[in-house]
Amino acid sequence: MVSYFKGKKVLLTGHTGFKGSWLSCVLLAAGAEICGYALAPTEPSLFNLCALGGRMQSHTGDIRDLEKLRSVYNSFNPEFVIHMAAQPLVIDSYRDPAYTYDVNVMGTVNILECVRSATDTKAFLNVTTDKVYRNNEWHWGYREDDVLCGQDPYSNSKSCSELVTYSYRRSFFENNQTAIATVRAGNVIGGGDFAENRIIPDCVRAAMNNRKIIVRNKDSIRPWQHVLEPLRGYLMLVKALAETGSRFAGAYNIGPEDADCVPVEMLVSLFCTYWPGAQWEYQPQPGAVHEANFLKLDCSKIKNELGYSPKWNIEAAIKKSAEWSLAYAGQGNMLDVTMAQIKDYFEI
Repeated sequence: MVSYFKGKKVLLTGHTGFKGSWLSCVLLAAGAEICGYALAPTEPSLFNLCALGGRMQSHTGDIRDLEKLRSVYNSFNPEFVIHMAAQPLVIDSYRDPAYTYDVNVMGTVNILECVRSATDTKAFLNVTTDKVYRNNEWHWGYREDDVLCGQDPYSNSKSCSELVTYSYRRSFFENNQTAIATVRAGNVIGGGDFAENRIIPDCVRAAMNNRKIIVRNKDSIRPWQHVLEPLRGYLMLVKALAETGSRFAGAYNIGPEDADCVPVEMLVSLFCTYWPGAQWEYQPQPGAVHEANFLKLDCSKIKNELGYSPKWNIEAAIKKSAEWSLAYAGQGNMLDVTMAQIKDYFEI
């Protein structure tokens, strides 16, 4: 499937982030022509560890800067656009809600303004989150037509981003050559994520420093999946949009099988089996900001319409994440490690 993108021009926003760096590597392996627009990578970063800046067009810029974004967009003239630039953390959204809304909502408006004036863009995909739904703590998965109303500023800003995309699609792209879709992915894990207050990066930092892993919400259940799972779904959807136009326009969930929606306690315990000597400890945090306890997606739509299904279960996802991080701890060649996992996953 990835061979479809050989020689194709793909614009990625947020390409210096965790998901964006993995997707850049996937597209490089496919032989695509890639242009990225994002803030400078943090340190450490998968982007710099893989020296991606020298392997693709990489532009440093703020998604809120429409003039600069439009200049890069028009100069590259992409066939496909995957929008991932965002303020991605719930805790940070409580600290600075105005910035979160500005980036996640107006950033979406800005990239869609670029798409709206383009002549050669065939497909636009807005990557949001499984947290866009109003969470009722149901014990079944949310479907694409359930109510969008995230509670915390991050989740809510992504709900707004979905609504912005819907409005633009219905207002400007119904009879346009560009097909528009959004995709709501569950919690992703994998090597090269260095963000604060995410469970696997927290595990890796503790294990590398021979400290116990501290778990705050051991019973929270999430649709965990390796980062390559949704990325394959994104590319399948972009390909379908480009080939069939509005037939696949709309919203899609991407997540793991029900058996892989597990509590944090199980996730961390699995990590400890693959990292020699790692241990964890439960320390509840009184007065912590609100986060949903139970969240699961119904992914029937993308399975039925595109034939998508996950490849790696939760144990394989944790194993691959730990193997990548152990190689990083041992100062391995992280581009080689990353590309090896991509080739294994896509059977290249």
